[in-house]
Amino acid sequence: MKKYNKIIASSIFILLMALSFNSCSDEFLDNTKEYNIDSENYFNSEDDYYKALVGAYDLLQSTYVNVMLGEIASDNSLCGGESATDVIGFQQIDDMNHTPVNSNLRDVWNWMFAGVNRANYILEFKDKTDFDGKNVIIAEARFLRAYYHFELVKWFGGIPLKGDARFQLGDEKSIPRSSVAEVYASIEADLQYAVDNLSYISPQVGRANKGSAQALLGKAYLYQNKFTEAATVLENLINNGPFDLVQNYNTIFEHVGENGIESVFEVQYTDVEGAGFGCLQCSEGNVAVGFNGIRNYNGPEFDSGFSFNVPVQEAYDAFDADDLRRDVAILDINAWATSTGATFTEGFEHTGFYNRKYIARKGDLNTGDPNLTNPNNYRSIRFADVLLMAAEALNRGGISDGRAQQYLNRVRRRAFGDTNHDINDTGTTLTQAIYNERRLELVGEGHRFFDLVRTGNGTTIPGFTPNKNELFPIPIEEIQFSNGNWSQNPGY
Repeated sequence: MKKYNKIIASSIFILLMALSFNSCSDEFLDNTKEYNIDSENYFNSEDDYYKALVGAYDLLQSTYVNVMLGEIASDNSLCGGESATDVIGFQQIDDMNHTPVNSNLRDVWNWMFAGVNRANYILEFKDKTDFDGKNVIIAEARFLRAYYHFELVKWFGGIPLKGDARFQLGDEKSIPRSSVAEVYASIEADLQYAVDNLSYISPQVGRANKGSAQALLGKAYLYQNKFTEAATVLENLINNGPFDLVQNYNTIFEHVGENGIESVFEVQYTDVEGAGFGCLQCSEGNVAVGFNGIRNYNGPEFDSGFSFNVPVQEAYDAFDADDLRRDVAILDINAWATSTGATFTEGFEHTGFYNRKYIARKGDLNTGDPNLTNPNNYRSIRFADVLLMAAEALNRGGISDGRAQQYLNRVRRRAFGDTNHDINDTGTTLTQAIYNERRLELVGEGHRFFDLVRTGNGTTIPGFTPNKNELFPIPIEEIQFSNGNWSQNPGY
């Protein structure tokens, strides 16, 4: 994978007046050159659409911060780092005292809207040139727009929408924030188009397919408590798609486990070229891996990092002792140091644990800075997640506790290697069992905060204020630029 240039401005409305692209996945456009685009005189060939699609995939790599903060904001982990002022925006989110003046929340807003605008750039010119297979590129662009919109709506609530057109300077004063329902309607329409126009086999590794769209559509339904719709689309994927659980949970998060049978959608990273701390979104690598890493580590298997996003004792203790996932998901660094002779430095808020799924490994094919260019892909949607979402929809929708148990127990049987830990509960007891299983199966993967909020369990999070912290504040710059057109989220 080669480097592509990212154009990310301080406001969504000065994005993408021109674009530069290179590749965005391990096998997606491995041999591309740099492309400079005259944006108004483009899309004259299939290759033009293809290159623009690469640029739309590009911004997925910046979602590393969404993943980290989805854990840091939850009850799964503490912010950590070097000190109480190390990445102050992360620290504030961990403590639930963040405000509209938070550079890291501004990054989430800016980078996700940059992704929306790159997808919209393709869709704005979708009818300019015809060629065989264009519906696939349009479907992928709509999937990506839905992905970015979904990130935005779950972080910030209602956002401005502009249909199949790029935002322009001045739109902030005339385009209102759409309602949450309107944003989800757009997401649903985009994903249904993607489902209808994609196959289960991706054109290239790293690109979305029919299953990716079905899974995200089911997730969007679940976030709205549309349980019947969620169950329908997720069970269709389970019964007809090519995905399955990987037999050995140990392998999922290793290099050899990338883009495997369990990966319904995976954000691709590489070590080829990186960036400095002044432009973290410019890195081709998974920046979260370096941030999560063991501080001043010297020993086997792992590389050093900055000791952020450290799991808490309670998250570790939530696992049964015979749960095979526990020591794959969470590294007990003190026990590891005792058994291997490894050394490390305790960082701020040291808990004794690290997010083992996403910390740097030795031999990760990393030829650059391991803290900025780690090639560890983010497993955005795993088949285990699909099974648990289907179980939740079937149970909470009053559709079938029997099938809900079946999907839940598929996940648990891999976790324990037997059938002795099957769940046979029904009703609200089964609901809680599914919630607990989501935490255990997906710990460290960035879903926990949003699972707690959408199920009405936000007060589990230390410092969480109901009717406020369900959403994050719109960055102050956006409120100011809108000149009163956009109101701030409640409580901020």
